Amino acid sequence: MKLLFDQNISFRVLSQIESQYPIAKQVRMLGLYNLKDKEIWEYAKKHRYIIVTFDGDFYELSNYYGHPPKIIWLRMGNMSTEKIAELLIYRFSLIEEFI
Repeated sequence: MKLLFDQNISFRVLSQIESQYPIAKQVRMLGLYNLKDKEIWEYAKKHRYIIVTFDGDFYELSNYYGHPPKIIWLRMGNMSTEKIAELLIYRFSLIEEFI
């Protein structure tokens, strides 16, 4: 699964989930930091990433443009990097089914 973490999620999560999600990237790693959401959306679409974000704007883009890319919208407020990693690992099967 090619997950692309938005800039509002720390790149540090990658090292904690790499056994389950070895292809995951964060926008900063790809030179996408501070780009507009639409530009990140287009990159994810072109490169077949699933966007992981706390940002509702990607949900709005999904409603307007459809998918791909698919969006995993984390809607539980601020969470530590460790909690985000735990959630993604715990929900691996559900995410795999969604994708």
